[in-house]
Amino acid sequence: MRAHEAGALHGEIGIRGPAWLRTPEDVNALVPQLWPRTVARGPDGALTMGGLDVRELRRRYGSPAYLLDEADLRARCREFRAAFPDEDVFYAGKAFLCRAVVRIIAEEGLFLDVCTGGELATALAAGMDPARIGFHGNNKSVAELTRAVDAGVGRIIVDSQIEIDRLTELARDRGVRPRVLIRVTVGVEAHTHEFIATAHEDQKFGFSLASGAAAAAAFRILDEDALELRGLHSHIGSQIFDASGFEVSARRVLGLQAQIRDARGVELPELDLGGGFGIAYTTQDDPAAPADLAKRLRKIVDGECAAERLATPRLSVEPGRAIVGPAMITLYEVGTVKDVDGIRTYVSVDGGMSDNIRTALYDASYSATLASRASTAEPMLARVVGKHCESGDIVVKDEFLPADVQPGDLLAVPGTGAYCRSMASNYNHVPRPPVILVGGGDARVIVRRETEDDLLALDVG
Repeated sequence: MRAHEAGALHGEIGIRGPAWLRTPEDVNALVPQLWPRTVARGPDGALTMGGLDVRELRRRYGSPAYLLDEADLRARCREFRAAFPDEDVFYAGKAFLCRAVVRIIAEEGLFLDVCTGGELATALAAGMDPARIGFHGNNKSVAELTRAVDAGVGRIIVDSQIEIDRLTELARDRGVRPRVLIRVTVGVEAHTHEFIATAHEDQKFGFSLASGAAAAAAFRILDEDALELRGLHSHIGSQIFDASGFEVSARRVLGLQAQIRDARGVELPELDLGGGFGIAYTTQDDPAAPADLAKRLRKIVDGECAAERLATPRLSVEPGRAIVGPAMITLYEVGTVKDVDGIRTYVSVDGGMSDNIRTALYDASYSATLASRASTAEPMLARVVGKHCESGDIVVKDEFLPADVQPGDLLAVPGTGAYCRSMASNYNHVPRPPVILVGGGDARVIVRRETEDDLLALDVG
């Protein structure tokens, strides 16, 4: 039973009642699917990553801090590359991007997706081959498109008629023919949070399939010939575990491929089914291995192509969360522990919604463990909260922690590689934490901690 399940019983059995559901050994145990592969408990119970004690990492780099397991990150890149040997694997940079990560994914043979000028600038600054970059976004500015075209970005995923206008003008002015994919909104209701479901009709991304807008965009690009239409793109959402959504999406997009072939005599050579592959945040999550994902997607595409009598296009996928999410943990220091009138125990840490907004924004669930020592104390059901001036500043909604958790202890939250640092803020004027790359018995800063001087440097008033 996970903590959030026990939480449903909380009112019936009282604040200490859930303790019998778990032993101290259970609370100290690390569930492998939740943690980076080199994370373990040392002889005295403290967590280690890459052979380094997290207490030493805390002394060197402070807290909160994001700790990125380099070996785990590289292993996940290799697993996707091996699972899709004849396809293109694009790392979705929006999950987490910095120059060091760009270099790692390039070294491991992956392509890269970006969706803003800032992400493109980071990719180019890190030396990423522009031909291996895909550029997403529903509102790319003329300046962003100009930079992408001038840099030689390998594919631009067009999202509106206005963007086609802009890109066509740029192409003709420069005498080039950029490669593009059309983002198609296929009307699939992914089983995920409303804000991260991206293929239903009533949302901002892409060209509607049902209205005919996607077909019209394809015919326009083919007829005007200023842009090279390589294929179609679909993305149904994020944190997806059920392959049925991909099956429906592939069927509908390939139906459009067949429509284009019948109307213009052109078979588009590429198909991008996006990403959104789920990861384990708690033991209730059961993500598929990359090899299983590849097998399912390949079967879906092959079957639909056979039904439409289409040549099988080159498939692309865009894992971001599935690569970097499980490879990172966030390390916090406990500041206060408060038993609120027997209702709940609140464990406050030195970070919060400024370094992980997902719990407040998406009602996301996370796990946590005592990281600086082992404990023989009985488990208690706790809520890990941050230091911000918001009652919704929650890091982990419900988790079993040892009843002797105290100020100065370190807590670790796994699965924080995707969208935590990327969506971090300076709410309450809290500087953002650093990202520490840990591997091979060494550690180094790849994104430094912000300081109060950084905050004041932007305040020119």
